[in-house]
Amino acid sequence: MTLAAHYGQILAPLPVLIPLIAAAATLVAGRRPRTQRVITLIALSAVVVVCAALLYLADRDGTIAVQVGGWGQSETGMGPLGITLVVDRLSALMLVVSSVVLLTVVFYAIGQGIRDGDDKQPVSIFLPTYLVLSAGVCNAFLAGDLFNLYVGFEVLLSASFVLLTIGASKERVRAGISYVMVSMVSSLIFLFGIALLYAATGTLNMAELAVRLDDISSGTRSALFAVLLVGFGIKAAVFPLSAWLPDSYPTAPAPVTAVFAGLLTKVGVYAIIRAHSLLFPGGGLDRVLLVAALLTMVVGILGAIAQSDIKRLLSFTLVSHIGYMVFGIALSSRLGMSGAIFYVAHHILVQTTLFLVVGLIERQAGASTLRRLGGLAAASPLLAFVFLIPALNLGGIPPFSGFIGKVALLEAGTEDGSVLAWVLVGGSVVTSLLTLYVVARVWTKAFWRARVDAPEGELSASAPSALLDDAEDIAFDDRDDVGRMPIGMVVPTLALLGVGLALTVAAGPIFGYAERAADQVLDRGEYISAVLAPVHAAAEGGHP
Repeated sequence: MTLAAHYGQILAPLPVLIPLIAAAATLVAGRRPRTQRVITLIALSAVVVVCAALLYLADRDGTIAVQVGGWGQSETGMGPLGITLVVDRLSALMLVVSSVVLLTVVFYAIGQGIRDGDDKQPVSIFLPTYLVLSAGVCNAFLAGDLFNLYVGFEVLLSASFVLLTIGASKERVRAGISYVMVSMVSSLIFLFGIALLYAATGTLNMAELAVRLDDISSGTRSALFAVLLVGFGIKAAVFPLSAWLPDSYPTAPAPVTAVFAGLLTKVGVYAIIRAHSLLFPGGGLDRVLLVAALLTMVVGILGAIAQSDIKRLLSFTLVSHIGYMVFGIALSSRLGMSGAIFYVAHHILVQTTLFLVVGLIERQAGASTLRRLGGLAAASPLLAFVFLIPALNLGGIPPFSGFIGKVALLEAGTEDGSVLAWVLVGGSVVTSLLTLYVVARVWTKAFWRARVDAPEGELSASAPSALLDDAEDIAFDDRDDVGRMPIGMVVPTLALLGVGLALTVAAGPIFGYAERAADQVLDRGEYISAVLAPVHAAAEGGHP
């Protein structure tokens, strides 16, 4: 084993272990908020460093596989028995982007005071739960077997419900129950797929599955893939499995909404990439995925046009842009996969930034509905700037990273040359234009026009709460800090905006990395060899 591989073996479990240990420590320090914050910031900063090191090692030396527990071979005699963690270029990129977002958002949450409603919210559980969520996200990206991936999803589900319902307002509990019910259905479908795969192959290790599924008939393979796609499609909010998302995310506190919008659906997209490219290559359901991608784009953006609340509007754009990622995956080409991987990284950063900006808007104006907003550009030029840049990026205006990712996907579609691919190219262009229309509408109504011209502009932040019909607006308008944006919220938003702009400035090297990651994803050999070869060597008495 080389020195780099040895370090990789040591580092790979840490993105999961560090947040879990820190979560336990913050629970012990529940009565000492300052200690909780210090532990959380140190832990998530350490995760960023570890993930950056893993990305460097994976890009330089190839896929890193770790067998946790050292339990030897499975009964099939091929794969490892126990928990397998795998770090390749794709998972390393997802870890780095996710860890940066998680760290930035927790800084924002601390700057906000974590609480965004009344003083009865149980904020002492926020940071421990947030750390558990971080561990679940990292575990999902590292999972080398389907059951461990399922465990990662369930950790996410448990932590998500607590974060969604913190404060226990009627709207949040209702949205949380809806989210949990949908997630449980998704988990049951996934668990059903796991049972079918185990019955068909006798293993759940993904590298071993990739080998053994080749011996199964194409019809059975397609049926197994379809079951997994339904489960993953719900988590990724792919149409027609996306109706739950716009009703679940907007009611949560701003930091929770931001991290959910940026990360949780991308875990589903990542699972689709693994299933499509590692377990079921060959394009058996690519046409279905292309149709789903088109409908996700169009239906999502049409839903966004109909919204007057910025949170719901952004939730619908989130659904819409999942379609771009599914489009790249379904093309089953190097350029399509490269574009999808690059677009996932771009969208995590931009979407998270926009939801953080909405939290600033709520602090500045006391509302997030366009019917009550106006004059924000004059009231806070800085707020106008931090909205405009990621909004243009989301709309795909050159030279931003959104434009680069979309051009790559459009080029991949034209290279495919099929009628359906050309329809997707047209749908992508229309969706991009409508996205630009949506963010321009927010700009003109919330930032450019005078507040007195808004239909409900007289209901300012100083208006009596009895005049307000929306319970979420009451939570903000009753506060005495509306009209002031804490520096602890502004700085993390600017930092994440800077990371998003870095994706534009360094688009060449980063897209080159995405191309290498796509090559690795589409060529399953390295992944399979990295997982199975050391096990075989150890079984034969050699050194892994």
